[in-house]
Amino acid sequence: MTTGRTGFARRPHGQAYVRWAFIAVPMFAAMPRANTLAWVLIGITLALSVPLLWLYDAGGQKLPPVLLLAVILSAGTLWALVPNSWASVTMFSTTFLVVLRHPIVPILLAVAADLYSITCWAAFHDAWDGALATYTILAVVVLLGLNRRTRLARIEQTELALARAQTATEEHARAAALAERARIARELHDVLAHSLAGLSLNLQGARLMLVRDGASPDAVAQIERAQKLASEGLAEARKAVAALREDAVPVERTIADLLAAYRLDSGARADLKVEGEPRELDAAVGTALVRAVQEALANTRKHAGQADVDVTLDYRSGSVALTVIDRQGRRPPDAPAAGYGLRGMSERVALLDGRFESGPGEDGWRIHLTVPA
Repeated sequence: MTTGRTGFARRPHGQAYVRWAFIAVPMFAAMPRANTLAWVLIGITLALSVPLLWLYDAGGQKLPPVLLLAVILSAGTLWALVPNSWASVTMFSTTFLVVLRHPIVPILLAVAADLYSITCWAAFHDAWDGALATYTILAVVVLLGLNRRTRLARIEQTELALARAQTATEEHARAAALAERARIARELHDVLAHSLAGLSLNLQGARLMLVRDGASPDAVAQIERAQKLASEGLAEARKAVAALREDAVPVERTIADLLAAYRLDSGARADLKVEGEPRELDAAVGTALVRAVQEALANTRKHAGQADVDVTLDYRSGSVALTVIDRQGRRPPDAPAAGYGLRGMSERVALLDGRFESGPGEDGWRIHLTVPA
């Protein structure tokens, strides 16, 4: 998930073409009857509409309101000059986009621009009867946009609730699995491991008794082999208990879970990019990486609100690097002094003979660390 930020797609999608058609096609229809001023307005409107093919509304992203308001004014002026040019379709379609995705101020400005254009059209052509119907059409367009906006908000809230419910279900399933693994580990330790330990001691005692009583070498050898098998079984049982209790999770999975929780809490985008070939890391290294991401996300929640977060985990030869950047959209001020969290992170990395950097970047706060691995 992402926060509201305008972005460019690599190529226009289907909805972008449909949106652009409602804005641009009436301009082409006005060309046969256009005078010099009308041609200028058509050119301006088309030029302003072209970026809409690449600017998209995904994950809360919004089209620039200034661009859309300029399209409304240009199309409205053209409609007043060439009343039968269908330029009003461009004007109302753009108003619908503003109502659909933007806050109250751009909506009020768009409606004011529409009312101004309609009034100028009616006064210029003395068509006040038609103006009343056009005012009604504007009201219908605004109401449709608000209705669609409410429906999209309900859909987003439903999807967020479903995502949270799924996360809760997964956590419950994971907790149940861990509890079952702990129960099995206890049973292995209390029953099998104790039984094998007792068996090994009894076999050792039997071997000593056979040696004392002068038993045949074959009998002693059989007891020794049995004792060795019991010892090996005990070692394997202890390994199984340790594996069941440790429940080791890959570092990238743990970081991905932290980012998923951040997305659910803030509604912002939080992405993990893994470079290189993932491999098993030492427990201390994995802990340092996970704690660094936790501290970075905590600082983002505290100081940057709902900023987007990009995390890069780079598996290099002999080391692993972690970069966390919160995209605040501006250069943050320098921190007067490092907080306890950053100092603790730096100390943890230093204990691993790693390097730690933290400070403001061009559009947000950046944390970078490299540790041997």
